[in-house]
Formats: sequence, structure tokens, C-alpha cells
Amino acid sequence: MRTKALLLTAAFSAAGVATSMAQAVYSVNAVGYVNTVIHPGFNLISNPLKATDNTIATLFKGSPVDTAVYKYIPGTGFAIAQYDGDVLAFLPASAAALTVVPGEGVFIKNPTAADFTITFVGEVSQNQGTTKLSHAIPKGLSIQSSEVPQTGTAADLGLVGSADDTVYQYDTTTHGYKISSFDGDTLAWAPPLGSLKVGEAFFFKSALGGTWTRDFNVNSQ
Repeated sequence: MRTKALLLTAAFSAAGVATSMAQAVYSVNAVGYVNTVIHPGFNLISNPLKATDNTIATLFKGSPVDTAVYKYIPGTGFAIAQYDGDVLAFLPASAAALTVVPGEGVFIKNPTAADFTITFVGEVSQNQGTTKLSHAIPKGLSIQSSEVPQTGTAADLGLVGSADDTVYQYDTTTHGYKISSFDGDTLAWAPPLGSLKVGEAFFFKSALGGTWTRDFNVNSQ
């Protein structure tokens, strides 16, 4: 499938896939919603809230016919679920049953010539007692996002770089990636990281693997 081949190439060469995000609204009481506009073609997004059901089948239900969601599985490739107009559901069922939780991200392809909006509804991720927010980052390539629905650079939102780590953030104006690498000598990202919108995901190549930890509680922000 040519589309899949192009996406796999984009994953490893960081070129050729589009992403764009809408402004968001969410509740300071830990429950709310985020509206994400999906532009024609490819978008790279996250699920910024913990829903009751975080499966692709439920999160993206009601998308235009032939909308496709691509979940990147490190070491394997993309699992693809496409919205079927005959059964009005994402198929195959195995891909549709995959979850997309805060901290992850997916490609979504809008097959139409017009924008459409996905509304994510759920709970804002935050510390559980004294346990901080944290999710694993695998060694190598993965799609990452902030668990907390806030704007800022990945570093602002808690991502700690290690030598030779690389962030690939898509630029919707140039239709290419802004690539920033962590310099082990200066302990800084070069060039500086760009700001992420709420619900925006990015490719991340981790030299060692690790965790993305965030100390966040809505009552203390």
C-alpha cells in the first residue's frame, strides 16, 4: 500500500506528513473537553484527556467515511484503522480496539477537502497522591505527547533530554519537520524546541529510552 509505505518512510526519515491542531478548552476542575480540527490530509495528534473509552473506535467515531487512524507501534510499524461507510465503524476490529491515551499520539488522515472537528472529552491527567505523572519512552523512534493539556515546548512540559535525543515537530507552513537534537555538551536543545499546541504529538527518537515525568495537580496550578 503506497500510503503506508510513505508513512513508514516519514517515520524514519522525518519527512512528508502533515499535522495541525485547534485551540482547546478544558476545565480546571480536572474534567473537560478539547476540540481538535483535522485538516485535509495527514495530521499528527494526541488524545489530551483520559476518556471512559480510549479506543480508536470510540475516540474517532463519526469521522468522515474513509478517515484513517495510524498508530505507530515501535519496532513493528503502523496499525491502521479506517472508517468504513458501510458498517459505520473503524476496521479492522483489531486496530480499532487499540487505545490512544494521553502521552501517546497518532496520525489521522482526513480524506475530504474540508476540515472536521474531533471533540475529546475526559479527565485531565494529574498526580495520584504523591505519585507524579509518568510514562515510558522506548529506545528508538516513537510518537510522544504531553499527558497534560497545556501549551509549551516539550521541555516546558516535562520532557528531559539526553545526548543525541531528537524531536521531530511538523511545521504546517513548510510541510516539513523542525528537527531539534539534545546536545550532551551544552545540555540544551539545538535549535531550540518549538511550542506544542494542546493535543499536538511529535516523533521522538530516544538514544537511551527513559520516562517522561511531570509533577502536575490542577489544584496547585
